[in-house]
Amino acid sequence: MKKFLLLLLFCHVSSPVKHSLKFFYTVSSGVPNLSEFVGSAMIDEVLVGYCDSNKKIAEPRQDWVKTFLENNPKYWEMYTKECLESLPIFKAWMNDMKQSFNQTGGVHILQRMVGCEWDDETGEVNGFNQFGYDGEDILSFDLKTLTWITPKPQAVIIKQRWDAEISRIKRNKIYLTKICPEWLKMYVDYAKSSLLRKVSCHATGFYPDRAMMFWRKDGEELHEDVDLGEILPNHDGSFQMSVDLDLSSVPAEDWRRYDCVFHLSGVEDDIVTKLDKAEIRTNRSENAFRNYISFLC
Repeated sequence: MKKFLLLLLFCHVSSPVKHSLKFFYTVSSGVPNLSEFVGSAMIDEVLVGYCDSNKKIAEPRQDWVKTFLENNPKYWEMYTKECLESLPIFKAWMNDMKQSFNQTGGVHILQRMVGCEWDDETGEVNGFNQFGYDGEDILSFDLKTLTWITPKPQAVIIKQRWDAEISRIKRNKIYLTKICPEWLKMYVDYAKSSLLRKVSCHATGFYPDRAMMFWRKDGEELHEDVDLGEILPNHDGSFQMSVDLDLSSVPAEDWRRYDCVFHLSGVEDDIVTKLDKAEIRTNRSENAFRNYISFLC
């Protein structure tokens, strides 16, 4: 019986077609035991950064973000500065809202969501800048008309004043259509390279089920940071198996020192696959490193 073996390397990385970078800001009034100002950053709906008026510093919430900021201190300084300087601006906006609704005291919350989306297949980008007040939408920026929109009559006077701030309108447009998408692309690329850490060597289509698979470094078999999977049956009577390697602490330049070895009982020659970053497929890629070997069993 003739069987074909498909041996490939792939990485456990999931990347949506549409990516997003969102900043959420919240300023509160009259709320005890709560920081006056809180900010958070999210990439693809994952929290990556946080700051509040009490701590007065931007805090990365993902390892790859911390590494990025350490390697690019100007961004860390920028986000920390924004955290420190945003409270007075938001308090002024909060006072505007209170005046518009004829409010003096009480508990009030002003929120802002600003950011962008980018489709990495079509290249399409979309920006948004929205405000909410006491749990309801209050103002949003329309990129098509370059004006502010409000569903609340009380906020019309604020809309008119903001529409008249031409320099601010221009800054909004540049940020939402150019700066934010550029940041998003940079972060996504950096995250991808940082998260390409768990690599699987996968063999399928072999027979019989007496096989071994393992990772080597400089020709020596590895046991640490390796997760060996079970031999599983395929629907056609052949078998498959995989072995994972955690590369979290391995510099990219050292990947070439690793290879995956597949040994099938009764076959003299092993199949050795070098770890090459260029030949790894993700679960989105259609291009895989393929090594077809035929066996006569």
